[in-house]
Amino acid sequence: MNSGCYKFEGSQTVPAYLSIDTVLLKTHYPEEGSNSNKITDVWIYVNDNIEGVYELPAMFPVLAEGIKKLDIRAGIKINGISSTRAPYPFYEPITYESFEFFPDSVITINNPETKYYPNLIFAWLEDFEDPGNSLDETSASDTVIERTEPANNPEAFLSQNSKYSGAIYLTEERPIYSAATYNSYPMPKQGSPVLMEMNYKTNNFLNTGLLIRESTGYVKVPLLVLKHSADWNKIYINLGPNLSLHPHAIEFRVYFEAGLDHDRTSSTIYLDNLKIINRPN
Repeated sequence: MNSGCYKFEGSQTVPAYLSIDTVLLKTHYPEEGSNSNKITDVWIYVNDNIEGVYELPAMFPVLAEGIKKLDIRAGIKINGISSTRAPYPFYEPITYESFEFFPDSVITINNPETKYYPNLIFAWLEDFEDPGNSLDETSASDTVIERTEPANNPEAFLSQNSKYSGAIYLTEERPIYSAATYNSYPMPKQGSPVLMEMNYKTNNFLNTGLLIRESTGYVKVPLLVLKHSADWNKIYINLGPNLSLHPHAIEFRVYFEAGLDHDRTSSTIYLDNLKIINRPN
């Protein structure tokens, strides 16, 4: 379903139409990790004025004629929630400085490509391509995260740069997983955007949250519960607001917890392409 807001002004009454099926992401691997994304919308600006927001794939009217500046901003669902759609703050706009609009015509823009802004901080990148990983199980955990085997296992997230994924196997004998990032990360400046990206596939609920270190110790802050997904899914989790609630904190870690669903005798949780991204202070 396409949605958007636009109004016709001036003497022009016949719009041009733009058609966009998908937006691609280009990354520099391994510095920026995988190019996996879940770009769901486009935010359209003409001469720096917003024209509308449209769910992909989309064909939509633009009341413009002749040469104009066109910006396409890749939109996502923050925390996977449809009501929190926004341009992803770490993707550059796709800019056409001299785009020609033809009224009463459909102009197809094939596979426009965005990329991350330069000088971002990729504080954590984990794609499970190395034998070890950067998650540290706690004493409460009776199982560990393993790397899928063999290479190119069909259950793994497979791409040009991905042959392996992380797998958490829960059974009645080993029903609890609890781990946090091995490293801690410095607190960003108040109000700075901080997001965690991840791909996941699971037939078990998975809890995500923050361990925020203050002078008296760590504060545990739950974030989201990831629901079952039979296919690989992608989510962008907004860490910034919860970090901002702790202005005197020193550093933070991300944690994952799962208990075997009560109606199952075994479950598997797959993770891949984990990233924590923010801007320099």
